Amino acid sequence: MTPRQSCFACLEREPASLFEAALWIAAEHDDVQPPRVLNALGNLLQQVRVGLPEWPVQELAQPLLRRLNELDFHEDDDLPLRPQTALLHRVLQRRRGQPLSLALIALELARRLEIPLLGVNFPGRFLLRVPGADHLLDPCSGRRLYTHDCRELLLRQLGPRAELSAAHLQPCEARQMLQRLSRNLRLLHLQAEDHLAALKDAERVLQLGPPTALDHLARAELYRQLDCPQAERYDLEHALLLTDDPAQRLQLSQRLQQISQTPALH
Repeated sequence: MTPRQSCFACLEREPASLFEAALWIAAEHDDVQPPRVLNALGNLLQQVRVGLPEWPVQELAQPLLRRLNELDFHEDDDLPLRPQTALLHRVLQRRRGQPLSLALIALELARRLEIPLLGVNFPGRFLLRVPGADHLLDPCSGRRLYTHDCRELLLRQLGPRAELSAAHLQPCEARQMLQRLSRNLRLLHLQAEDHLAALKDAERVLQLGPPTALDHLARAELYRQLDCPQAERYDLEHALLLTDDPAQRLQLSQRLQQISQTPALH
C-alpha cells in the first residue's frame, strides 16, 4: 500500500490508530518507516513512566505533559516554522514541534499508559482534556486552562469579536486531528515554497473530512502556482458553492471568468 492508503487503513481500525496514521502522513514527505518509530517509542514510554507519580490514572494527564517537558519536549519557536515541526518522526527526534504534534505524542503515550486523554480542536491552538474535567490542558506545558483562560486565548487567536462557545471545547475525532495536521503541513510546505509537497497535504485535507471553502481555495492557489488552470477551476467552483460571503463570491466569479478567457497550457 502507499503511505496514503496505509494512513487511511489506520483510521478504519477500531479504535483508530491515530499515532501510526500520523506517521504515515510523515512518510509521504520523508524517509520514515512507521513500524520502526512505533517500536522505538517504547524507550520514551519507559522514561515517562518512571517519572510519573503513583496516582490514579485519571489524575495523570497533567503529570504526563509535565514529564514530557522535563524530557525537553517543547513548542518550536524558531521562525519561520518549518515542516519538521509537524512531521511526527522529526518532532520525536528534535523534541520540538507544534502544539498538535506534541499533543499526538502525548495522546499515544497516554493510550499506552491507559491515562484518559482527549484532543480538542481549539481555534488557533490544539489543546487536550481529561474526560469530565472542568479545564483543558496545553500540550506544550501541561498548564490548566479554565473557561476564562480559553476565552482570552480565543481572543488572541481570532480577535476581539470572537466569542467562546461550547463547540470550541469539545473533543474531536482522529480524522479531525489528522485533517488539522494536514492543514498545518500544507501551510508549512507552502511557506517553504515546496508546492508539490503542499499539494499532497491539500489533497489529503479534502479526503479526511468535509472541506471548507478555504480548503478548496488553498488547493486552487497551489494549482495556480503549478500552472494547472483546469484543476484550479475545479476548486474555485467548489469554493464558490461553499461560501456565503457575497464579496468572496464576487471575487471567485471574477477569477473563474479570467480562467475561462485564458488559453489552457496543458
